[in-house]
Amino acid sequence: MRDLEIRPRSLFAGLRAGKSCFWLLFAVTVCAAGSAEARVLTGIDVLEAEGFSRLQGLRVGLITNHTGLNQSGRSTVELLRTAPNLSLRKLFSPEHGLFGNVDRKVVSLVDDRTGLMVHSLYGETRRPSPEMLADLDILVFDIQDIGARFYTYISTMGYAMEEAAKAGIRFMVLDRPNPVNGVQVEGPILDSHRLSFTGYFPLPVRHGMTIGELAQLFNGQNQLRANLEVVKIEGWHRRMWMDETGLAWVNPSPNIRSLPQATLYTAVGLLESANLSVGRGTEAPFEWLGAPWINASQLARAFNRRRLPGIRAAPAHFTPASDRYERKRCHGIRLTVTDRNRFNSVACGLEIASILCRLYPRQFQSQKLVDMIGSEAAVRGLQRGASSAQILAGDAEKLTEFLKVREQYLLYHERGPSKLKLTQARSWPS
Repeated sequence: MRDLEIRPRSLFAGLRAGKSCFWLLFAVTVCAAGSAEARVLTGIDVLEAEGFSRLQGLRVGLITNHTGLNQSGRSTVELLRTAPNLSLRKLFSPEHGLFGNVDRKVVSLVDDRTGLMVHSLYGETRRPSPEMLADLDILVFDIQDIGARFYTYISTMGYAMEEAAKAGIRFMVLDRPNPVNGVQVEGPILDSHRLSFTGYFPLPVRHGMTIGELAQLFNGQNQLRANLEVVKIEGWHRRMWMDETGLAWVNPSPNIRSLPQATLYTAVGLLESANLSVGRGTEAPFEWLGAPWINASQLARAFNRRRLPGIRAAPAHFTPASDRYERKRCHGIRLTVTDRNRFNSVACGLEIASILCRLYPRQFQSQKLVDMIGSEAAVRGLQRGASSAQILAGDAEKLTEFLKVREQYLLYHERGPSKLKLTQARSWPS
C-alpha cells in the first residue's frame, strides 16, 4: 500500500449522528469503493459510531499524536473537541511530540489550533503529574503502536495508567491493530531487573499484542488497579498486517516510514544500542545497518549463508546525515524482506549480532546489546558464539510462561485452530 500521512475525508467527515446512520454511511462508502477498504474500524471509529456516549458528561484528557486519526483522516483531537456531550480539557504528547516530527526532548506548549495545553510526556517528566490530572475525569489514549517491546509509546501508556489509578480517574484505550500482525511472538524476554522507559514490562521483543491488550496485561500483571476500558477494534483478526486492514499507513515516528521498515524494526532496532548505524539519517532507516569498520561484502555473504527464511541481505555503503556516524562512510548490509509471513525478525537481528561477534570481536561493542535485547544471558550467549536459534531455544521456557499470561488478556482470537507463530529452534548452516 502507499505511504500516506492522512486519508482524504470521506462520508464520515463531520458525522456526529447516531450509530445506525454511521453504519449506513459506512456500508455505502465500502460499496462505493468496490474494495475491502475501511473494513477495519479502530477504537476511535467505534467511539464515534456510538456518538461518544461512553464519554458522556466527562472532563477528558487525551494522550495522542499524529497517528490518532479516524477512518476519514480526522484527528481524535478534533473529534473529541467538537463532540457536544463531553469536555476535552487538555492534551498529552509522547516521544516525538503531538505531530510526530521531533527527534529530541519535547516541550509542553499550547496548541495553536485548539487553544488546549499540550503536556509533554517526553520532556521534563514522563508521567502526568497530579496537577495535570486534577480537573479530569478520564484519560483517553489513542496512539498507534508498532509491536516492539522497546517502542516507548507503550511505556508512556503504562506510566499514565499508573498515575490515573493513583488519581482515581478512569483510563480508556482506543485500540488499534498491531501493524506487524498479532500472531508472531519472539523472545528473548526482558530481564525483570532491567525495566526502563524502553522496557516497561518483561515482554518478549516482539509481543504480538494490540495496545489495548497490552493495557489489560499491564493493569492485571502489575496490579495497577486502574479503572480501565478498552474500546475494541471492529473487523481485525490477528493474522492481519496493516496493509490488509484498509487503514492508511501513518508513519508512527520519524524513522519508521513504511510497513517494511516497521517489519524490520524488531530485527535492526535490536542492535541499535551497540556501535552500529541502523540507517537513521539516511533514506532507509532500519533497512540499512553498518559501521566504518565493517566489510560489507563479508557481512552480506556470512548473513546469506545462514539462509534465514523470508530475508536477504545485499552489501551496502552509506553516509548518515545525522545520528551515529554522522557524515562518516559506513559499510554494511541492506535487508529486504522476501516473505514477511516466514520472516522471524528477532531471529534475524540475533543472527546478525552473532555474525558480528564472530567476525569483529574487537571492534563490535557486543556488551552494549543488552540495552535493547534486554537479556543478559542472551548477550553472553552471543559473545560465546551461539546462533540465534540457540539463544531463542535457551529462552523458550520463559517465552512459554509469557504466552500463558498473554492468553488471559487477548481481546481478539482466530477462528479455528490457533495460528500463533513462534520462532522454531534449529541450527542454521554455517
